[in-house]
Amino acid sequence: MCKNLPGVMTSALARMALRSSGLLSRPSHVASMHSPPVLSRQISMEAQSVASRLNSSGLLRSQGLIGGKWTEAYDAKTLKVYNPATGEVVANVPCMGGRETNDAISSAYDAFTTWSKLTAAERSKFLRKWYDLLMAHKEDLGQLITLEQGKPLKEAIGEVGYGASFIEFFAEEAKRVYGDIIPSPLADRRLFVLKQPVGVVGAIAPWNFPLAMITRKVGPALACGCTVVIKPSELTPLTALAAAELSLQAGIPPGVINVVMGNASEIGDALLASPQVRKITFTGSTAVGKKLMAGAASTVKKVSLELGGNAPCIIFDDADLDVAVKGTVAAKFRNSGQTCVCANRVIVQEGIYEKFAKALSSAVQNLQVGDGFTDGVAQGPLINEAAVHKVESFIQDAVSKGAKVLLGGKRHSLGMTFYEPTVISDVKSEMLLSREEAFGPVAPLLRFKTEEEAIRIANDTDAGLAAYVFTTSLQRSWRVSEALEYGLVGVNEGLISTEVAPFGGVKQSGLGREGSKYGMEEYLEIKYVCLGDMNRH
Repeated sequence: MCKNLPGVMTSALARMALRSSGLLSRPSHVASMHSPPVLSRQISMEAQSVASRLNSSGLLRSQGLIGGKWTEAYDAKTLKVYNPATGEVVANVPCMGGRETNDAISSAYDAFTTWSKLTAAERSKFLRKWYDLLMAHKEDLGQLITLEQGKPLKEAIGEVGYGASFIEFFAEEAKRVYGDIIPSPLADRRLFVLKQPVGVVGAIAPWNFPLAMITRKVGPALACGCTVVIKPSELTPLTALAAAELSLQAGIPPGVINVVMGNASEIGDALLASPQVRKITFTGSTAVGKKLMAGAASTVKKVSLELGGNAPCIIFDDADLDVAVKGTVAAKFRNSGQTCVCANRVIVQEGIYEKFAKALSSAVQNLQVGDGFTDGVAQGPLINEAAVHKVESFIQDAVSKGAKVLLGGKRHSLGMTFYEPTVISDVKSEMLLSREEAFGPVAPLLRFKTEEEAIRIANDTDAGLAAYVFTTSLQRSWRVSEALEYGLVGVNEGLISTEVAPFGGVKQSGLGREGSKYGMEEYLEIKYVCLGDMNRH
């Protein structure tokens, strides 16, 4: 993955020179799947223009951040960041490892002494300034997200607003970390409880929300008085670096926020091994989360894990069809199906099954697929070839076991990693589409008869992150919500995430909560203080 390459090539001229030399192309088996030449050139030119503008604005950072200084990898190795819509290289960033991470940890540890001693009001002002800068650069950051992650620009700009909202919310919550006075059972004692920052936090973020999954962790950490070492995904590090640049512009002191990327296992091992890191917060796969949880045991760190999901979307016979279709499309196809709260199983009652399948297929058929910079596009590319192969294998498995493709079910004619929005019926619980996260634009339809059966199917999984219910019965919505073994439940709504409500799962979907007042508790330690000899005059 990491190679010795020259620094980032961000100007259109430099990129064209690289492309003519063949250094900018994907491996040949991917490059052969380009969209038609004219369309490819249009997409390419737009992406180049965006990259050039971002470079001019100073937001296209291509170095790690350690102790307030922009830093290359110590061995000069780099890795390429690709635009998934075109396969072109957007930038080369440092491929960092254990040494850089240890220095970032030391920097965060040193900064903790002063940052944690600031008043909550002072930290709040820094965070508010950072929020203001994020919002002032909303369009630029949105373009950067589309460039490296692929989601449609409107959706990307929406992510910036969502991501920034966590900084705003926790800027306000910083001033509300309250302790307790406890009535003492003994007359000569006074008992009270303090809440103090846990210390240095290692924050490991995924590629599907390059900004929001970072701000949701860093916002409460900084508000509580912690300092952070951020490890963004190697697939989408540029948004994190841009956000870090804006944090410096906001006056957040050097060392409070550090960013390292590159060799994931080396970086993770360094964060886990260091006794100076007191908490790990991670969003990503369940398999990696389990490894981090095990690794954190050696130094007994606090751990927050937001892991994989297998979200059921239950459509009852009495559901409003339009509401159910709209909510299902939103819950399933946002970000091309690449979210941990995506509807992974659409469980439909038999009385409405055929009507719903037809209406959903009609709605999905109208979703426009294309480069995220194109107006009207609702679905961009999948993140990489591996993602497409996973979707293909899941669909192949389902069809071989009797499922029927109603719509899509194949790569899009645009080529690259574009995939047709897909609806597939007659899916059964033993198929891969029901057992694991597809993480792609595929809506599998399962059939059920009774409410009890729907709940049984929905809960028949190790995951427990998000679930969705569509019904016009208030009593049923309450009953089913209580019975579902999930941390989040949306009733007659497909988009439920917000900074003011707790986000997190049960079972093997993770530990802890992010967002809301509950998200602050993850970054605080509770200290009990007993004052004795209090009756002396």
